Amino acid sequence: MNPYFKDLQSYPFEKLKELKAGITPNPDLEPIMLSVGEPKHPAPEFVKETLCEAIDGLANYPSTKGLLELRETIANWAIKRFNLPNSLLDAESNVLPVAGTREALFAFTQTIVDTSDTNKPLVVCPNPCYQIYEGAALLAGAETHYLNCNAEDDFIPYLDAVPDIVWQRCQLLQLCAPGNPTGAILSLAYYKRVLELADQYDFVVSNDECYSEIYRDEQNPPLGLLDACQQLGRDKFERCIVFHSLSKRSNLPGLRSGFVAGDSELIKYFFRYRTYHGCALSLPVQRASIAAWNDENHVLENRVLYREKFDAVSHILEGVLNFNVPSAGFYLWPQTPINDVTFARDLYAQENLTLLPGSFISRKTAQGNPGESRIRLALVPSLNDCVEAAERIKRFTQRLK
Repeated sequence: MNPYFKDLQSYPFEKLKELKAGITPNPDLEPIMLSVGEPKHPAPEFVKETLCEAIDGLANYPSTKGLLELRETIANWAIKRFNLPNSLLDAESNVLPVAGTREALFAFTQTIVDTSDTNKPLVVCPNPCYQIYEGAALLAGAETHYLNCNAEDDFIPYLDAVPDIVWQRCQLLQLCAPGNPTGAILSLAYYKRVLELADQYDFVVSNDECYSEIYRDEQNPPLGLLDACQQLGRDKFERCIVFHSLSKRSNLPGLRSGFVAGDSELIKYFFRYRTYHGCALSLPVQRASIAAWNDENHVLENRVLYREKFDAVSHILEGVLNFNVPSAGFYLWPQTPINDVTFARDLYAQENLTLLPGSFISRKTAQGNPGESRIRLALVPSLNDCVEAAERIKRFTQRLK
């Protein structure tokens, strides 16, 4: 067996299952789930139709690199979305379709980490974070170093506290912007500092941008790593890679479709890894993906629905819990008046409402644990269910006081 299995922690939802074990929730209330970031808005009808129309493609093996039409569609979408010159993102060398960001984030880490060095490699990632970053690093034979995301820093991973020895061992800096669960957006100045560090210490910068298309201000979409590179004169995206998905953008988590883009050298090596990894997208999935990336109307409608839920829930919980309404993403990240695990357990028992304790997706560091006494609320159910959930949280919290 892989000796690094012993280093893996239980997945957050396994911990949540254990927390709820043996508890009979209030039977007078219908269950509501705000724990899992799985979009519940309807999948676009035209995507489903395209998938069905292309179903005969199941008779063919798909190529690892995917259809040229899909890569061109992705490149065109990214060029338009991130204000890139037409010649900057090449469908042949800068883009690769993947089976969702989860699969790709894990596999890319295996491609990048080099254990031949006498110093054990480091993957640096935000805290709290998507646990795939940690698991991928550990199973590749690396250690992890966490950058706390605290309210006093606007939930931005704090770079200045990182000692020089950490950057010297760093092989991969894994970012997530907009952040999960904070919704924090990174500035051009922040990206500039990150790239200066990457050049100085010779590491790769990976940005998980799967929440980039869910934002509140229609006139100010979140800055991404690719457009930051372009603005900073880094036209070949050296050391940089981004991950995107149709799961959140298009309410298609079950399609398992996304892409990676960036540095052509990184893409070349990742492509070679994937020819062995065996995660090519089926032809019907590729055709459905082309349809999804070519349409923005359903994405605009999606953002409207999330804004309505944020506005309604924020109005109910204002003055009840301490929280910031994020600029992007679909999570709220409030503080709790008691221990986050106790809050989640008792809320489930009394109000039949499931959410995720912050400490389940964060780690203790020398600077503290930024997830303690916080909870993650995924505003993915219907507006009515989100409103009902907020009312239950308000009622439960007022009883605590």
